[in-house]
Order: sequence, then C-alpha cells, then structure tokens
Amino acid sequence: MEETIAGPEAAQIPQQRGESLLETAVRYAEERHWDVFPGAWLEAVDGVQRCSCGDASCPAPGAHPTRPDWATQATGSATVARRMWQKQPTASILLPTGRTFDALSVPESAGFLALARMERMELTLGPVTLTPDRRMQFFVLPGASVKVPELVRKLGWSLASLDLAPLGEGSYVAAPPTRFGSRGAVQWACRPTPANRWLPDAEELISPLAYACGRDK
Repeated sequence: MEETIAGPEAAQIPQQRGESLLETAVRYAEERHWDVFPGAWLEAVDGVQRCSCGDASCPAPGAHPTRPDWATQATGSATVARRMWQKQPTASILLPTGRTFDALSVPESAGFLALARMERMELTLGPVTLTPDRRMQFFVLPGASVKVPELVRKLGWSLASLDLAPLGEGSYVAAPPTRFGSRGAVQWACRPTPANRWLPDAEELISPLAYACGRDK
C-alpha cells in the first residue's frame, strides 16, 4: 500500500508502507534488475535511534555502507539479496551507481523546481528519490558522471558553481524505505513504474537541472 504526500510544485511522493526492507530489496533486484547491498542499520540506545556503526555523530545514521569493499557485496540476484537481508533484516537498502544507472544529485528545492520544468517540457523521467537530508537523486543512464561536467560547461555554468553532483562508479544512493536515523525515510519523488524502466540520458535532463540549481543558489 502506498500513501501519497503532496509536495512543492504539486509533486507527489509515494511513501511505502507495510513492506519489509527484505521484500523491497528483493523486489528491486527482481523487478528492476538493480544491484543492491545491505548497509548500516538503526539500533535503539536509551530510546534514541543510533547507527549500527557506533558513531554517535554519524552523518547518515543507518544509511551508509558497513565495509570498505561494499562494491563487491552488491548483487543483482534476488536470491542472494534475500539471503543477505535475512541475516540482518533491518539493514538499509543501498544501490551502487555506475552499473544499471547513474544519479544526478541536487538540493531538494532545486529538484522540485526542475521537476515542474521537466513536466512542462514533457520530458520522460526515470525514478527520482527524495532523502531526509533534503537531496533529490534523478536516475539516468550510466555514463552520466563522465558527461555532466562538459554538458554543464556548454550551458554556460561550471560544475563547481552548482550544487549538482553526478554519482557514478564508486558511489551509491540509499533507496526507499531506508531511514536516516530520526530524520525520516528516503521516499520516491517519482517512483519506479513500467513506464520509466528505460532511463533518460543525462543530456535530456541536464538543462532543467542546471537551471534550477543556478536559481537555487
């Protein structure tokens, strides 16, 4: 069952309920063919949600890798994913970028502005996540991290001047319904559907994203 929350620019964010992390991780691998790997998890300590890493000031409590070789742990097999989450059912769901997709990460305010602009332009979007630390990640075809600096330069910007980060090989995103401590859960700004199985190229989205990030400065 999903609950829809109204956001800025009339964007709708489905919130997953009643589905375990294990079931969701398996579904991502099985239905979307995304690689997944389990990250840290939350533990209640004196009534407070703490990250399993033990760092009281963890910047992403319950939503980061637990080992340096996390990339080798990622799997696209639903069977292996099920086995990993059975060992730690509350582990966060992390998706490595640079494999089946890259991601373009922007501030939430710029993301909503870009979504409204993309809708007017009738662009076809891939999935988009909204994180509790107020970032949006737009899923695009792999290779974006290499292309984006030059694409942004052609638009008259420098990547360093915009809060726009391409995430490719060696990076990852946290997937819904992973929680960031007491700050809340990652949600879908644009959820995965059969219609957006084929991802857009970064080149298709970069103009409205760069414009929105420039306006958001």
